[in-house]
Amino acid sequence: MRPLVRLALAMGVKYPHLDELLREQLLDEARRIWQAQGVKRPNVSQLSVTTGLNRKAITARVRATLDPLPHTELSAAAKVFTRWLQLVAEQPERVRLPVVARSDHPGPSFESVAREASRGNLHHRAVLDELVRLDLVSEQGAEAELRADGFVPASDLQSMLAFVGDNGRDHLLAAVGNTLGESPRMLERAVYARGLSLEDCERIHAGVRTRWAEMHQTLTREMMAAVDAAPDGARARIRVGIYTYYEEETAPPPADEARHGAEGPTP
Repeated sequence: MRPLVRLALAMGVKYPHLDELLREQLLDEARRIWQAQGVKRPNVSQLSVTTGLNRKAITARVRATLDPLPHTELSAAAKVFTRWLQLVAEQPERVRLPVVARSDHPGPSFESVAREASRGNLHHRAVLDELVRLDLVSEQGAEAELRADGFVPASDLQSMLAFVGDNGRDHLLAAVGNTLGESPRMLERAVYARGLSLEDCERIHAGVRTRWAEMHQTLTREMMAAVDAAPDGARARIRVGIYTYYEEETAPPPADEARHGAEGPTP
């Protein structure tokens, strides 16, 4: 929980806000548990026993109906950006595209890419303006150019927080599901080393970034093909992620601690 507390304090979130959020999540998860056991509408007493919250506190709860953060997996800008990256992987010169189709420029335009990726639901101008606002794309005259190799809108705090929520949630869902023995078992592994230099950490990190970029393109093509071929009403979702974290510790490691190895609850 320490990284979450660090983020909360950096954002000015105080204990009463965290307490409010935790109470809501306790009640929400308790409802899910009872509903999974066949109780459609668990009563106050059942929720109180499960969560440890008193009946008065549960009765007074007023649930919010809207999520204050955007859903990153539903972002039209993210879909268009990802499709554009895929084109660049196949033909690097497509890092620059005409905003609209031109007779002197064969091949796709930003307009056609946006129409394909968003299935025509949004005007390409609105998508381009959003990507420019996020500093992921630049626009010069009648052309647009990619400025990043991944959809990481660092200039938009709300979007970055949404990514923290979405990615962190699904990572923890996989780990918690494996810990509780749920099926199917999810892939959730890590490789760990201690006692190396920061320079080595940076070199390894750069190598992982390169390999992930290659895998990202493969996964994107496979997922897009699967979505296009899915039957009407298909509702499954999947997120495949990767992370790296390194730091120089101030305290020496315990003498009996392993210096390297593989970690994770699944084989």
